[in-house]
Amino acid sequence: MKDMQLINRSEHLMKLEEDGYVFLCVKSDLQENIGRKFIINDIEIAVFKINSEIFALSNTCPHQQTRLIYDGFVEDEFVVCPAHGWKFNLRTGKKDSGSNGLQVYPVEVVDDKIYVKVSPKELRW
Repeated sequence: MKDMQLINRSEHLMKLEEDGYVFLCVKSDLQENIGRKFIINDIEIAVFKINSEIFALSNTCPHQQTRLIYDGFVEDEFVVCPAHGWKFNLRTGKKDSGSNGLQVYPVEVVDDKIYVKVSPKELRW
């Protein structure tokens, strides 16, 4: 039975990699209700652990392009940008008033390892 679980887990990890997910960190690297900034494929993302659930969003606030979302404080299911107080839903990325949201990135957790899917930046020459 354990061999089958290992095979299934291994297949799941291979599928995640094929789908563009990259390893980010282990859950214990994150503190509850405190954001952390990561850079993947030249994209800054803010990652939060709220009630053991993991959320990944763009780290850049659309208000004045400040890169401080990771440093915002968590209020209910929202993160508040520390620069100007805009609130964004951690699940949807939408602003509390419904406009100018943040990009949300898909997250998978396997054996306490966090994987995030971040598409590479498009280069515009």
